[in-house]
Amino acid sequence: MSNYVKATDFASKDALLTGDPLKIVSGTEINDEYNAIQTAVNTKADINSPALTGTPTAPTAAVGTSSTQLATTNFATVAIRALYPVGTIYTNASNGTNPATLLGFGTWVVFGAGRVMVSLDSSNSLMDSAEETGGTADSVVVEHNHTADAEAEPDHFHNLESKNGGGFTDNDESGEFAESTGKSSGRTTSAGGHDHAITIDNEGVSGTNQNYQPYITVYMWKRTA
Repeated sequence: MSNYVKATDFASKDALLTGDPLKIVSGTEINDEYNAIQTAVNTKADINSPALTGTPTAPTAAVGTSSTQLATTNFATVAIRALYPVGTIYTNASNGTNPATLLGFGTWVVFGAGRVMVSLDSSNSLMDSAEETGGTADSVVVEHNHTADAEAEPDHFHNLESKNGGGFTDNDESGEFAESTGKSSGRTTSAGGHDHAITIDNEGVSGTNQNYQPYITVYMWKRTA
């Protein structure tokens, strides 16, 4: 856009003596002035819905301005950077491009690969400082003990009965014979001391990918500078 600059000093002609040819305003001078005015007008932007060309500039509004004032690229950059200070986590569900390229500023590094985020808990020593890690993707059986008692069975006897007077050998103890019934009874020698075995079956599931909570994968980056 060009500004109009007056080429003829009309006022100075008034000071000239009468009859001086320079005192006369010529048609050429007037024509030149109008042409210069027309050129300046033609290169100016309209007030209503202007179509600007080139690289127009404007004053940069103060941070936090909320009005109909034009926002320059500098204002927009400062505002965006305020949204992503150093330490900010940036996530994107489909684009893995480094945010330095997408946003145009900052140094970003991949963050938390294969992990989910949890809020800091100052009362829990496992989570009381930033960027602590823990947990496992594999299912584990918590260390524990099973207890069981199995007392040994002492020596004991088994009672026997023989019908029709079968009787017992000399090794039989306390053998008796009842004529009226034709039956004899007794018991074995003392024997049979033994132990009882107890088997405890395993419970639970062991293997990988058993401890994951429901999740969805995204690209995560951390701004470091």
